[in-house]
Amino acid sequence: MNRAGGHLRRNCLGLSQIIASTLANIAPAMSFYFGFAVIVAGAGVGAPLTILLAMTVMLFLSNTLAEFSRYRPSTGSFVTFIGMSFGPAAGAAASILVIVGYCIVTASVVAISGGWAHSTLLLFAGTNVPWQVLSIVATAIAGFLVAWGISVSTTWAAIFFYFELLLLLAGAAIMLLVNHGAISWAPLLPSSLSGGLAGVGAGFPLAIYLFIGWENSAMLAEETVDPRRNVPRALIAGTLVIGLLYVLLAYSTEIAFHDNAAAIGRSAIPFVDAFRTSATGVLLLAYLAGLTSIFSSLIGAVNSQARILFSSGREGLLPALFGKIHPRYRTPQVATWTFVLCALVMVLVFGYAYSIDPVTLFGEAGTLGAIPIILIYLLTNLALPVYMFKHHRTDFRAPKHLIVPLLGSILMLFPLYGLVEPGQSYPFSLYPYWALALLLLSVAYGALLARSAPDLVGRLGSYVADEERTD
Repeated sequence: MNRAGGHLRRNCLGLSQIIASTLANIAPAMSFYFGFAVIVAGAGVGAPLTILLAMTVMLFLSNTLAEFSRYRPSTGSFVTFIGMSFGPAAGAAASILVIVGYCIVTASVVAISGGWAHSTLLLFAGTNVPWQVLSIVATAIAGFLVAWGISVSTTWAAIFFYFELLLLLAGAAIMLLVNHGAISWAPLLPSSLSGGLAGVGAGFPLAIYLFIGWENSAMLAEETVDPRRNVPRALIAGTLVIGLLYVLLAYSTEIAFHDNAAAIGRSAIPFVDAFRTSATGVLLLAYLAGLTSIFSSLIGAVNSQARILFSSGREGLLPALFGKIHPRYRTPQVATWTFVLCALVMVLVFGYAYSIDPVTLFGEAGTLGAIPIILIYLLTNLALPVYMFKHHRTDFRAPKHLIVPLLGSILMLFPLYGLVEPGQSYPFSLYPYWALALLLLSVAYGALLARSAPDLVGRLGSYVADEERTD
């Protein structure tokens, strides 16, 4: 392997590939299957409007990341942008915060990969394979694909996603056709929201969680053709496409349940139950959509999120070992395997030692990991006006560089509060304290590193995706 400091393989991903990788990372089937009932429990029949609001908030953040990527496309993504705005101490702290958050969220995907495969094999083949074993197999395959090369792994993630998309669209169409007599505007009317704004707020954190992964393309900037143009386009397009898909899935599911919010709330997986009622003979389609969704999400997550660990190692925010590149495949193999194995270890420890089932582990890990990630989202919005004023003052435009990011930050406080508000049940009541401890450790690490490495300010953000270093 090379020493830290090299570039990843350039110009091997086009716009369609990074959009597909982003959508694969979001994993609409996986996210919607396990999240929609909670959104309905808060918002009632008007749940699709909560999803539309979440999409709007994510578009504000997409604008922020798109603007950063136009000026300084970077594999470091959030870490680079925060560091160049608020200084190296903030960048180092952000690296710890976001990498740990991503790793915990990826652990939720690892857990459900084995859990869903176990359920599918048991239901349709009568084969009982331990879910932990299946999680190990899925993780190993994803790790090898990502380590093999960005083009190979992205292609497979895209194949799985488009297969998933076709199955979801077919399922939605079948449910609407079978239940055509129940079709109405009710799910899209504000009057259908339960409890008004309070109802929207109750399901809003989960609606935001549905979109995690939208930022995937920003981390692939170094391998993307014309990243200053294509990364911003992928960020906006991916958020819009996934938001509208969620609305369609939400609408068709509610129609299949005849707008019975209570019944949806009682269902563990409303889309699958609605599909079972509408077309039992082809129920396998819903399970296959879940399988391909989870696996494509695992590939997409490891591909993009391990690259932040790699970038942090390459620029000196974390040990240089993480910044090494394979000499043949030009992939960040050390960062990739470290990231994916840490996620797997978390799953096996809690799955075996604490006997937590994969669905429960999916929800708990996803909730815990979302807290630091949302903090990073919020901080990135605040960073954009600072960055523009410091580095590109003549290009500063108040609407897109100040007003939209600040609105995004304010709106992001709602899902953050939903995740940390007092009075939650165990273990969720502990998560705010764990997240606070992680934040304090991250800040302490950043302060110590900035003091011990005065040259860090020159290294942070020094690897621009479409430029060669001259030092």
